[in-house]
Amino acid sequence: MIGLGRDIAMFKPVISAAVQGDPDAILVVEFAEEDQAENLARLKQLNELMADLGFGWNNPPRKWGGVVEITEPALQSAVADFRAAGLNVMMSMKEQGKPVSFVEDCAVPLQHLADYTERLNAVFARHGTSGTMYAHASEGCLHVRPVLNLRLEKDVKAMRAIAEETFAMVREYKGSHSGEHGDGIVRSEFHEAMFGPRIIADFKEVKQRFDPESCAQSQQDRRRAQDGRPDAVSLPAGLSRRRFQDRARLVGLSRRRRRLPGAVEMCNNNGACRKLEGGVMCPSYRATRNEKDVTRGRANTLRLAISGQLGPDALASDEMAETLKLCVSCKACRHECPTGRRHGQDEDRGAGRARRQARASAARSAGGLPARLCRSRLPRRAAGQFAQSQPVCCENCSSGAPASAPGARCPRSGAMCFAPTAKPSARPTAARSCCSPTPSTASMSGKISTPRSACWSTAATGCTSRGRPAGVGRCCCGRTYLSAGLVDNARAELDRLVATYAPFAARGVPIIGLEPSCLLTLRDELLSLRSDETAKAISAHALLFEEFLVREAQAGRLKLPLGSIARKVLLHGHCHQKSFGAFKPVEQLLRLIPDLTVEIVESSCCGMAGAFGYGAETYQASIEMAELSLLPAIRRADPATIVVADGTSCRHQIKDGTERPALHAARVLAMSLDRAKSVSTPAPSKESIHG
Repeated sequence: MIGLGRDIAMFKPVISAAVQGDPDAILVVEFAEEDQAENLARLKQLNELMADLGFGWNNPPRKWGGVVEITEPALQSAVADFRAAGLNVMMSMKEQGKPVSFVEDCAVPLQHLADYTERLNAVFARHGTSGTMYAHASEGCLHVRPVLNLRLEKDVKAMRAIAEETFAMVREYKGSHSGEHGDGIVRSEFHEAMFGPRIIADFKEVKQRFDPESCAQSQQDRRRAQDGRPDAVSLPAGLSRRRFQDRARLVGLSRRRRRLPGAVEMCNNNGACRKLEGGVMCPSYRATRNEKDVTRGRANTLRLAISGQLGPDALASDEMAETLKLCVSCKACRHECPTGRRHGQDEDRGAGRARRQARASAARSAGGLPARLCRSRLPRRAAGQFAQSQPVCCENCSSGAPASAPGARCPRSGAMCFAPTAKPSARPTAARSCCSPTPSTASMSGKISTPRSACWSTAATGCTSRGRPAGVGRCCCGRTYLSAGLVDNARAELDRLVATYAPFAARGVPIIGLEPSCLLTLRDELLSLRSDETAKAISAHALLFEEFLVREAQAGRLKLPLGSIARKVLLHGHCHQKSFGAFKPVEQLLRLIPDLTVEIVESSCCGMAGAFGYGAETYQASIEMAELSLLPAIRRADPATIVVADGTSCRHQIKDGTERPALHAARVLAMSLDRAKSVSTPAPSKESIHG
């Protein structure tokens, strides 16, 4: 459970804080007296007890260990949440075998628990597998699940053998084979051996009185007949792996996408994606409250399609497109789903060519035909139809659809973009950062103020920042292609990016980006498309602007001369920042500015999500997502409050929905640097604050 949790974004921080080293197991001990002094006294006694037993952090393996004291309420709650999510954590295994419940709930007297678990592990090993264990150690009851692939006949046989040997062991200890859940039907064949004939007779009488017509048994028989399973072994529904692969080939899936069945099976229907507050997941469900629009609904639809239950062409059907169309690629399920689900996206393929359009737009003035077309009311509808093959404007690196929806307004495309230096110097320099602003961040603002602000702020730390204003950069993260499912195009873009930045990464130079969805592609999809050491090095050195400066501050290297600019900022986090744990540095950076109060908007996705907010069919859902909390919070804010949002899409959604501009954190930091340089000038006006 600890190992799996370390691979799940939402649990990784609590494990890092609460677990030292790599222990074989941990025992969570909770003191819950009303008097906190009593709790602390008992905690001290626990430390003394462990020392008396000979345990210490510097001891050899057999006596290595100790007490990790957790007194902060937030971390205590996080530990409890991790424990409560145990089943979902176990089901996050990426392999074909999964933890199977059939000896899960056995309980033995506490004094026998250590012997029982040791012997149980030996049983698993004897049958070529291992098991997961967690939960109620203080009651002598562990949730135990052997890892098996029940599509394999050998594992089905192992399941039977493990059950028989385990239950015999439990009887030996005078325990119970169902200590907590009362799984009567599932384990009924073992009841008589466990309880004896007299108790079984009483069970039968109770059953008969409450179910005189044997309804439950009849339903079970019908299910077995429908599934063609006359025996008592309960196998999981669905196709064999071979049939999964055959069906994948029939629908023309690529070799990479044949892993789709395994990804779909990771959803165990726990329903965490249905939450309506806290976190980000799932923004489309929060807006529509429709099961088909939640992550679980999409997974179940895909499961039905792959297993053939929706017909031979289900994956390419209009119904499947309808099910997937409200996914905004927020990646919240990557961070907030307890099973550690990965990302999935599907947007208008025209959006995938947004980068090319940005290049073309940048070569022209902002008043060119595409920009005028997009903002003009009369040809908007025609532009929307035309954009199915060619977008007429680019919003950011994860967008690019026309404003074909009523009320949607395209951003103005600028004449210049900001690009990285293509060739690093031949010999190492003192440069400590390589500025990699995305084409969209500069090109769609009509000027290059945000990238310049970032490089200026970085230079103010004493670091050399490599970057230059030029034509549209030769490097792109491929975000638009990934959003449209054009994987080969994305791979080609990323290959060029890797070739450009490899020399910097090899020298340990941080690669800094401004647009979260673009920069974080280097920490996510890049490693899915390439597994070579060069790609891994670039991914390891990719940092958002705020992450870099906060890291410098924590290392004592950040000495920015900052001045007071406003009393308060209202901060909205980009979905991908939250998914990768990269949102906190934005808040930390803004708090460096003197006299500035930072208030975080408790929001899910802004709803723009690249091209999503510009589509005629998804525009209304986009607005509903924004109106859940983000836009109302901004409307309530004092006019003097600065609104901060790092995502280009987020800033456009805020501007369109409230008529208030939002700034990138780099712009705010640059304003503070400006203020410090000109402390003798009057305080900035409202207009200058909002840029």
